[in-house]
Amino acid sequence: MASERDKILVVSAAALGWDLVRETPGIASLPWRRMETVFPALTCPVQASFRTEALPCFNGMEGNGFFDRRLQRPFFWEQSAELVYGRRIWEGARAAGRRVGMLFWQQSLGEAVDLVLSPRPIHRHHGGMIVDCLSRPDALYADLCRAIGRPFPLMRYWGPMASRASSAWIVEATIRVMRDPDLAPDLLLAYVPHLDYDLQRFGPDSPRAARALTEARALLERLVEAAGPAGYEVVIFGDYAMAPVRRPPAFPNRALREAGLMAVRRVRRSLYPDFFHSRAFVVADHEVGFVVTRTPADAAEAAACLRAAPGIGQVMDREDQRCAGIDDPDGADLVVLAEEGGWIAYPWWTEAAEAPDYATHVDIHNKPGYDPCELFFGLPPRVSTDVRKVGGTHGRAGPERAVAWATTLDPAPEPAHVMSLAKAVQDRLEAKTCRA
Repeated sequence: MASERDKILVVSAAALGWDLVRETPGIASLPWRRMETVFPALTCPVQASFRTEALPCFNGMEGNGFFDRRLQRPFFWEQSAELVYGRRIWEGARAAGRRVGMLFWQQSLGEAVDLVLSPRPIHRHHGGMIVDCLSRPDALYADLCRAIGRPFPLMRYWGPMASRASSAWIVEATIRVMRDPDLAPDLLLAYVPHLDYDLQRFGPDSPRAARALTEARALLERLVEAAGPAGYEVVIFGDYAMAPVRRPPAFPNRALREAGLMAVRRVRRSLYPDFFHSRAFVVADHEVGFVVTRTPADAAEAAACLRAAPGIGQVMDREDQRCAGIDDPDGADLVVLAEEGGWIAYPWWTEAAEAPDYATHVDIHNKPGYDPCELFFGLPPRVSTDVRKVGGTHGRAGPERAVAWATTLDPAPEPAHVMSLAKAVQDRLEAKTCRA
């Protein structure tokens, strides 16, 4: 016989760091708890590690982006579930007939689950975009739009207008899914993203960050209050902790270009990367940079160059990566970390007139690196290129970058790490499956 709450809602809350919440009230009388997260502490690696209960070296998701050596091009924010290797924590329960859903989790498209909802806009040839989401069942997104009274606000999900509105829509959709007996899966994974935005814009110790936290707590409270009557236990966890930016960013690609290791091509006045002939370059991702080289000699030369580059705090070789759990054979040859208080910027040019076209636009798929400047307007409708505006960053993990979590599970697990929490969710789901 299943218990009254025989389902589980798991909420990944962006940037819910322990230092941010440890002196604030919890949610729905649930205290915040502390645990460590995955390195690199980036959305895609953390979510992939949670759903596989495996480190990035085993699940293949080392960053939010990666470089394909066969195609000789970087990819960022790709959503195919095939990018994540390994057994999912729900496979045993799903094989026994229980249902699983994913709302706005990264790399969920094509996942072997029963319910999926993820942004999938259509970019028009003549410019502009058709805002849309891909869903399974096919009618799910349209049904949710009608029920909520508006489509998903994609422009509030990322870019200069990113705001609480994106999280509010996802929370409303999550509640409606939980309440619908024909939809409600036994395990539902949802994502609340907006806390990240103002922490990156203004820093985690800013008044705007405090306001964003208040907004996030209210939305999470609403989820907890709705979950119980719908038969759900709740697990909420932060994927990473945001650190304040205290120094200028590092520009490793500039250093590699000056050393003759990164090749560029001039197209009119702009400088575009030439990955086909570069001996080394960096795919930037917040505090972390993934260095791609061609030969061991190139890697050694790049390592020496980057150790001397301003703003680089550490250069990790393959052995260092192995110790950190990110030594994917197909991954980066070197990994660089910014100095504490800094971050890794992707540009290789130094003059504004040399910037490629995508530098002044929200273009998360073409930029060969994550660009937090996309959170700020430049000259509308363009985005800023002023790296001095960025107030917060993330990527490091460890005790000093612990994340927060909370749960209605009773007895509550006591995980020291986010993957231990994943194991606790798996165990509880399978135990409920056996009792049912």
